[in-house]
Amino acid sequence: MATEGPRRREVLDVLRDAGAPLGVTDIAGRLGVHANTARFHLDALAAEGAVERTVEQPSGPGRPRTVYTPRAGMDRGGARGYRLLAQILLSRLASDGPRARESAAQAGREWGRFLVDRPPPFKRMTDEEAAERLTALLDDLDFAPKPDGDVIRLRHCPFLELAEEYGPLVCDVHLGLMQGALTELDAPVEADRLEPFAEPGACLAHLRRG
Repeated sequence: MATEGPRRREVLDVLRDAGAPLGVTDIAGRLGVHANTARFHLDALAAEGAVERTVEQPSGPGRPRTVYTPRAGMDRGGARGYRLLAQILLSRLASDGPRARESAAQAGREWGRFLVDRPPPFKRMTDEEAAERLTALLDDLDFAPKPDGDVIRLRHCPFLELAEEYGPLVCDVHLGLMQGALTELDAPVEADRLEPFAEPGACLAHLRRG
């Protein structure tokens, strides 16, 4: 229901303002809703990890009471601004001038080494196997790769708007990812260069076999 999100935030606000654990009837009374409605939203918040559910030890006869407290930390609802964060970081990197592109490529290489699916110990990969591992990584990263001999067509850019705005910096990260992955695989093939938007609907990654 469309009202679930706002009502859930109201329940969370009541818990945060209370400064002490509250039970279902406490929250229902403060919001003017039925106890079952309050319980429904509390269960959902507990499932999301936004609140903690505990049982109070009774001070006398009667059943122990279940109470709720907000989990420490920021509310995880609401919008995110990851693209703005990327723009902030890329603009700072771009201000480094000629050093910026190598810094971007090096960052890509480090992450490529981290992200690639490594072979088992003592396994020496062929160039075909390494190209397959690289293609799988690019597919996981949503580049929609299509191998064609020593070329991999990247038919989707998951960072398209940033690549259009910052051009070489983002492409250098992409090339670095491929280079780092192949280095980690100790592969007899290298990512030689990347041609941005070389074809309608595709960038071309060129491999060089040893």
